[in-house]
Amino acid sequence: MYESKGTTGEPRRPIRVGLVGHQFMGVAHSNGFRNAAIWYDLPCEVVMKAVCAKDTEKNLAAFARKFGWESFERDWRVLVAREDIDLVSIAAPGTLHKDISLEAARHGKAILCEKPLANSLADAEEMLAAVGRAGVPNCCGYSYRSTPAQALAKQFVDDGRLGRIHHVHARYAQDWPSDPAFPRVWRFDKSVAGSGSLGDICAHSIDAARFITGLEFTEVVGQLATMITERPLDPARPDGEKAPVTVDDVAQFLGRMSNGATASFEATRLAVGRKNRNCIEINGERGSLFWDFEDQNYLQFYDKTRPVAEQGFTRINATHDSHPYGGGPWPQGHGIGYADTFVIEIANFLRAVATGEPHRPDFTDGVACQRVLDAVERSAGERRWITVNPAP
Repeated sequence: MYESKGTTGEPRRPIRVGLVGHQFMGVAHSNGFRNAAIWYDLPCEVVMKAVCAKDTEKNLAAFARKFGWESFERDWRVLVAREDIDLVSIAAPGTLHKDISLEAARHGKAILCEKPLANSLADAEEMLAAVGRAGVPNCCGYSYRSTPAQALAKQFVDDGRLGRIHHVHARYAQDWPSDPAFPRVWRFDKSVAGSGSLGDICAHSIDAARFITGLEFTEVVGQLATMITERPLDPARPDGEKAPVTVDDVAQFLGRMSNGATASFEATRLAVGRKNRNCIEINGERGSLFWDFEDQNYLQFYDKTRPVAEQGFTRINATHDSHPYGGGPWPQGHGIGYADTFVIEIANFLRAVATGEPHRPDFTDGVACQRVLDAVERSAGERRWITVNPAP
């Protein structure tokens, strides 16, 4: 029914997708699945079979119509068990990641799961073991890897342009809940979210460091702080009943990398004026790199091997066909935005599912990041350096 032909004229395998979650990440995933095969010539046909969320039938039907889902479910167990679904995309709160992934793996589904992979290291390791036993394709949604400029940074490091890495510095700063009157949504509840800025945004910085440098974290020492300790339950009554915030607003840590390089990281939701300042700088013996998502189409590169009179940071517009991911789907200089990174991420994963080729980032990367998150949290609690246990 869904077989169609690509530009080569060859039949394309249908990949039937089920999505769990219809809020912020659910919208991003919906857009990605809807546009992946439009922007990229994939060896598969993308069929958006069903979306699932905890909502009214009226709201789910409206969401399905708007984003192109053929049907909807209200119980994720029903969606995962459906025989007409090949791939489960998990865009739900972290507390659901493990249960949905385990059930999806049991049913032989390919899995795309948002980051962080789970709310605890133990859960993440259980998820990795499950997909390994089932032999199903898997992806952990570190979407910033899909920016051409960040991937170009990795390419420069892989090509030896920086030489030995000395330092990694990253800061992820936002301000969306900086007003104490902002309500206590699920992201401020540890039992649902797992952590605050540490898992929500610092996880991206940790993954970027691993992705670009190819290095692993060996040791960390960190601190976590909750600056706004309670928030109103009712957004319409900011002076009404309040509930405690049980996650961190700010996470900061120092680290050491597997080659001896030093690292410093900060993630905060209270940096007033910073909307999505996701940046990383890497210093090596032969050069340096700097990338900031708020200027995501550009990579800054300092080449120490150039003549002294020519040295200085070069601002590279990473939108050319020769850049990773073809610089995005648009002509050179037109740039890409936040939603486009999900299209690239999903297109790459769909290609891997269709061809059987390996895909990164996968659940192995998700667990590697979770080990660092776990070590930082334990370090903050015990107020000491903690060894990041390597993969077994």
